[in-house]
Amino acid sequence: MSDQSKGITYADAGVDIDAGNALVERIKPAAKRTNRPGVMAGLGGFGALFDLKGAGFNDPVLVSATDGVGTKLRIAIDTGNVDTIGIDLVAMCVNDLVCQGAEPLFFLDYFATGRLETDKAARIIEGIAKGCEMSRCALIGGETAEMPGMYDDGDFDLAGFAVGALERGEVLPRGVRPGDVLLGLASDGVHSNGYSLVRKLVEVSGLGWDAECPWNSDVTLGAELLTPTRLYVTQVLEAIKSGGVHALAHITGGGLTENLPRVLPNTLGAVIDLDSWDLPPVFKWLAETGQMSEAELLKTFNAGLGMIMVVDSKQVKTITKLLTDAGEKVSQLGIIQTGEGVKYLGSLL
Repeated sequence: MSDQSKGITYADAGVDIDAGNALVERIKPAAKRTNRPGVMAGLGGFGALFDLKGAGFNDPVLVSATDGVGTKLRIAIDTGNVDTIGIDLVAMCVNDLVCQGAEPLFFLDYFATGRLETDKAARIIEGIAKGCEMSRCALIGGETAEMPGMYDDGDFDLAGFAVGALERGEVLPRGVRPGDVLLGLASDGVHSNGYSLVRKLVEVSGLGWDAECPWNSDVTLGAELLTPTRLYVTQVLEAIKSGGVHALAHITGGGLTENLPRVLPNTLGAVIDLDSWDLPPVFKWLAETGQMSEAELLKTFNAGLGMIMVVDSKQVKTITKLLTDAGEKVSQLGIIQTGEGVKYLGSLL
């Protein structure tokens, strides 16, 4: 065989296969911590295997969800604080699954970058594993794509894919009727929607990511805005098991105005009292900075509520106590009534 030692290699084109292999080895312990009943084979093969019977299901229906983190990634990239962005990725997918009544089973991630930096990539994927561990969901596989020429130096993108299951006949929403009560679960901040507007408002303010946060002097603005999306999985699944939960709405893009109607029958709407919870300081600052209308705020952001539950009026006290004991801040927002859309009473601003 002729000497090819001076020939052009894949590494010369910008792709380092050895770095990719090193990353897989580094993240294996984090992925292993997410193992749960049902996992048959995970990282390393051409595909991952999951046994639904092993997970305890008899007649399961599969539920799938996929999502990303949006332009919140830009803040993580610009600040170098990438340790929790993976939690956002998991949360955006598994919080959607539980709205159908499904238990998240496994998760796959797609991580793409121009040049693979092993340490940074490992921090990102370890964050994904943390989110999976918190939601009792196995990180069962994924893809790391090194694509020089597609991304600027230091940039990356993330996508997530989650699969869950529930027993046949238990899909939510079901049984929503007039008189049902709306319970709101507090968010941990902006979560992962509306960040193109957030970034615009920060630009308008003249502040940088390393500036002192205007509503929390203990941290920088960038760090505060990177607070990860809250995971509602285990708490909400326990509430569903207790009975009386008719529907769930994950408050993401479109805010309260667009997301709650998605889980209501065409003949029903909701009345929400805006005085029933306190608007968190981050949203007050965003609204003041951009002179935003209340309607715009409610349609763009979660406004302090990451999940809304539609609950049988007779089960309100039981479910509220269950969720409060699990660490949730619960607000009674209003009721379901005949009609369409969301009607607001009171004022947030």
